Amino acid sequence: FSGAKVVFAISFPLVFFFVRLMAQWVISSLTFLFISILLAMAGFYLPNLWIRMKISSRKEKVQQGLPDALDLMVVCVEAGTGLDAAINRVGEEMKLTNKAVSEEFRLMSMELRAGKHRRDALKNLALRTGLEDVNSLVTLLIQTERFGTSLAQALRIHSDSMRTKR
Repeated sequence: FSGAKVVFAISFPLVFFFVRLMAQWVISSLTFLFISILLAMAGFYLPNLWIRMKISSRKEKVQQGLPDALDLMVVCVEAGTGLDAAINRVGEEMKLTNKAVSEEFRLMSMELRAGKHRRDALKNLALRTGLEDVNSLVTLLIQTERFGTSLAQALRIHSDSMRTKR
């Protein structure tokens, strides 16, 4: 990423220089310097803009697919599977419908299988996505585990509220 920033910052002014030579434009040296600096700055910040667009696109995909993933989790939990198995199942089943949600749940499942505590894996999910809805889901799951309340009922209520919000 840093290399791309440097390459773009150097290549944009160089391309401008060669285009100016080929087209034989007559530009004052101050104007040339000003345009070169602007192009270097644009080349330096272009990867940041691209990353921001990709992040917002992924957040939107996760936001759209989360209610469906929670519905699937409710079905799994009501069928008698544990939370870890339900997380793994959601990661596998959501591959075709929402790849971003599938990747996040599969990564969380891998963290759980590697021995990370459920609370830590859930918090990592919230940090990776950066969404308020995921953060509230993580808080809900941690509290239901801590207080021993019904997981399926809590997930169903949260899923309904997220679906209404969507």
